[in-house]
Amino acid sequence: MRSTRTPAPRRGRRTVLAASGLVAALALTATACGGSADSASDKPDATSSQAAADGGGKVKIPADLAGKLKEHGIDVDRWKDGGWKDWDRDKWLSDAKDFVNPVIAGLWKPERMRSAEEADKTVTTKDASAGQGVSDPDPAPVRAQAEKTPYHRNAAPVGKVFFDSPDGPAVCSGTVVKDVNHPGKSNLVWTAGHCVHAGGKGGWYRNIVFVPAYNDLGKSEAELSNANPAEIAPYGNWWANWASTSNQWIQGGSETGGDGAAYDYAVLHVKPERGAKSLEETVGTALDVDFSAPSAAEAANMGAWDYPAAPPYNGEKMFKCIDIPGRFSLSPSLPTMYRIGCDMTGGSSGGGWFRVLNGKSVLVSNTSIGPADNTWLAGPQLGRDAEALYQNMSRTYGGQ
Repeated sequence: MRSTRTPAPRRGRRTVLAASGLVAALALTATACGGSADSASDKPDATSSQAAADGGGKVKIPADLAGKLKEHGIDVDRWKDGGWKDWDRDKWLSDAKDFVNPVIAGLWKPERMRSAEEADKTVTTKDASAGQGVSDPDPAPVRAQAEKTPYHRNAAPVGKVFFDSPDGPAVCSGTVVKDVNHPGKSNLVWTAGHCVHAGGKGGWYRNIVFVPAYNDLGKSEAELSNANPAEIAPYGNWWANWASTSNQWIQGGSETGGDGAAYDYAVLHVKPERGAKSLEETVGTALDVDFSAPSAAEAANMGAWDYPAAPPYNGEKMFKCIDIPGRFSLSPSLPTMYRIGCDMTGGSSGGGWFRVLNGKSVLVSNTSIGPADNTWLAGPQLGRDAEALYQNMSRTYGGQ
């Protein structure tokens, strides 16, 4: 999420009234999102907390996943025993149909989560200036505000996405979203495409998990060194048994965002490392996705909720930025993206952007790219292509 900054005049500073109005309306609590009464309790459900504490147990790899690995000459047992660390290009599965993510119970221990580094996306000066004719001036910086704790009461749908890349453990952010075809029992998580797939020159990342309400009490790094697993992952670890991102990202995404940046979104279908309840039932809430792709002028205020991990942040706490979006374009031939002022850094990638629609908080975008000086964030518009991706995930995997 870094770039070389492109000089451009800034938009005027927002009025305090405009921002505070969204803070009042844009509540991510279970009550505002229509979640169950259970989520409003002082502590997460005991069963879900236990799922985080119990990392052991043998997990059977489903036959279809085992079959996919074998098709590519990969031994299932060796994969679980560490074969996933082999990033040989011939075995770096890249096509949309190739995603496999068998559960490796206990892999994502608290100390491993804390070692994960931010997944950055760099925008070059050339890329950022290419579409200046259809981009609004740079927004004024907005300082991120820490979310109130406990997170499961104030921002229950938000969490962290962990995965393994060729460079080691990495981290993004994500949001629990509703499953229109399975109301009340969603297992869907929205994040960025570059948090699940490396783009045109790579393939699917591995060992992808979602941890809702990560570090629920917002403890410091020092405090987390002695925290128990249930404090770090109050609802346990949720493994992606399927992931979908856009063909545009798979084919055109790059370390600089590339032509895939405007399509840099993904949907995960997850299952708990242990347990049987759906993610929505466990967390107590989920958000609708707004696929109307409103223009920046129509969208009014937007808020981004993320776990920034690059300095001056450390990835352990949840933050939010609220601003009036402007337009940002990498090329006149690509869809316009949203852009807001925000000083959040890498690790915030994939985190949800929300707006109020008909009195409800809805997800309208996700963090994709930003500049080296961390003054703004940009995210894709979610239109027909994004909705088709979501619907296919819901119909094909939602009931599993």
